[in-house]
Amino acid sequence: MKAMSQTLGSYVPSKPQGLGLVVVLLGSLFSLWLDSRITIWSEGAIVGLSPLTLAILIGIVLGNTIYPRVADSLSAGVNFSKGEILRLAIMLYGFKLTLTQVASVGMPAIISDAVVLTSTFLLTYWLGTRWLKVDKQTTMLIGSGASICGAAAVIAAQPVIKADAHKVTIAVATVVVFGTVAMLLYPFLYHLGWLAPWLNAQQYGIYTGSTVHEVAQVVVAGNAINSDVGDTAVVTKMIRVMMLAPFLLILSFALTKGNQASGDKLTLIQRTRQVKVPWFAFVFILIVILHTWVPMPDSFERTIVRVDDLLLTMAMFALGLTTHLGAIKQAGIQPLLLGAIMFAWLILGGGLINIGVSFL
Repeated sequence: MKAMSQTLGSYVPSKPQGLGLVVVLLGSLFSLWLDSRITIWSEGAIVGLSPLTLAILIGIVLGNTIYPRVADSLSAGVNFSKGEILRLAIMLYGFKLTLTQVASVGMPAIISDAVVLTSTFLLTYWLGTRWLKVDKQTTMLIGSGASICGAAAVIAAQPVIKADAHKVTIAVATVVVFGTVAMLLYPFLYHLGWLAPWLNAQQYGIYTGSTVHEVAQVVVAGNAINSDVGDTAVVTKMIRVMMLAPFLLILSFALTKGNQASGDKLTLIQRTRQVKVPWFAFVFILIVILHTWVPMPDSFERTIVRVDDLLLTMAMFALGLTTHLGAIKQAGIQPLLLGAIMFAWLILGGGLINIGVSFL
């Protein structure tokens, strides 16, 4: 009980964190406002751009100009936003989906998601560490974003991997660049008729949901065909999101192999004891279950979703503030190349996986 009380207490900001939290909150509110304005100013011509993307970009600009001068007084609140607020946002993400949605698309979507997730992450890790010589943390972050749910998965994996801010930014950049391309390319391929011999409209929706990076990008790519395809694509995507919790647990278990200073190999029991369980991810699953079975007013759900969007934006803005462009430049071209290769894999390999599943 004492440990649980301490854990819950860590989500309550202290007085020294106040000023930094106010700055992050204001930056996040501006990012949300700017996202809505861009849609209006462009008359809908600019799509797929999310407040998360804007928040990290604005944060990076400020983080490499103004923020270093005031970091001493703001860093406590900024770090709180990258840590506790991020985990709280992942928990509340559960209000965006239900088990009923999962059941509506059936086993083909679940199988496609599971196979695409597993193959994409393992292939990313192998190519990144063995061939391109990208550091393990950046590789695992890129793999998390490509295989699950884009930027949200990257920032959810960060506490487990314990990666530096600039590595998270690099991984998010691959999501933004290649996810945006996918959002436009998938409908183009469908309307050209190239997918018609292999996938019908419903199967295209599953293909889109199981291979496109971000939820917002899936919404655009699916609804570019019709609303039914869009619904299938989004539900399939949200099933991938639900796989985030077991993924983080398995990842934490795998990382315990390197926790022992000596050369002795850890036994299964020793590794299990050292696993840092990502409890926030399992709270996310619990909230999905409650959201499915416990009746909730629509107004309450909408409010929680808005709060969650704000919290995620705060985490991304704080991440941008602590990202140094010099560190990104030092990482080189390899991470971007890895993201490009995995983008090609999601299109071709993901397509073959979905074609194979369609024959089951």
